[in-house]
Amino acid sequence: MSAKPLTNLEQLCIHTITTKPWAIEDAVKHFAASGVKGITVWRDALHNRDIKKTGEMIRNEGLNIVSLCRGGFFPAADKQKRNAAIDDNKKAIEEAEALGAPLIVLVCGADPAQSLEDSRTQIQEGIEEIVPVASAAGVKLAIEPLHPMYADTRSAINTLAQANDIAGKIDSPHVGVAVDVYHLWWDPHLKPEIERCGRNNHLFAFHICDWNTPTTDLLLDRGLMGDGCIPVNEIRGWVEATGFNGFYEVEIFSNKYWSMDQQDFLKKIISAYKEKS
Repeated sequence: MSAKPLTNLEQLCIHTITTKPWAIEDAVKHFAASGVKGITVWRDALHNRDIKKTGEMIRNEGLNIVSLCRGGFFPAADKQKRNAAIDDNKKAIEEAEALGAPLIVLVCGADPAQSLEDSRTQIQEGIEEIVPVASAAGVKLAIEPLHPMYADTRSAINTLAQANDIAGKIDSPHVGVAVDVYHLWWDPHLKPEIERCGRNNHLFAFHICDWNTPTTDLLLDRGLMGDGCIPVNEIRGWVEATGFNGFYEVEIFSNKYWSMDQQDFLKKIISAYKEKS
């Protein structure tokens, strides 16, 4: 079943990484001028900036700060590295609070020196350790499953079922999941797991893009919606059926699109959002 066409930009959010060549000040200016209503800020975009003032600048331009990306990377065979990861996640929570971001997306990490099961255990333990800090700051945490091709170092959480399981075990209103079509479109259990998110009220974020066929790079060749083989509109319908009414976040890593004029790219994003999402 297809979702209804997106006739306006009220729910469109764009990640700063999507228009990577732009400094955050330029991205904010151009997003707002184009009618985009939301922005997800990547931590690198805040480098050498007053984070609180940056948040004020974003809101003054009329944009909603949807989330801060990213925290996570909890697992390590070395305990000192695990402790360092906890410290970095606490710092990310401080940054989110200063920015005014209500959510942090967690790319959970993995260590090829140990089993995936050990990494998953450490991920749950790491999230449990930072939940009190996030709760005190009023910041939610979204576990983002990544495609299995990233299970070596980027994430041992590779299905929505695994993310749902961990969120369920932690059982906190501050812990949920982020659904990214790029990572999950292939999963035969995706629809029932999205429904499970809805029942548990922990679907916190929805990211969209496309999978190019053939893909030329497993990290830096994401497509615009409609470029590839992901049934974005169908998946959006499943998400909306849960009652989700948040932002649809365009998150694209692409050498192709980063190399073009970013104003032209922004026009393409808006067109693909309306016509192919």
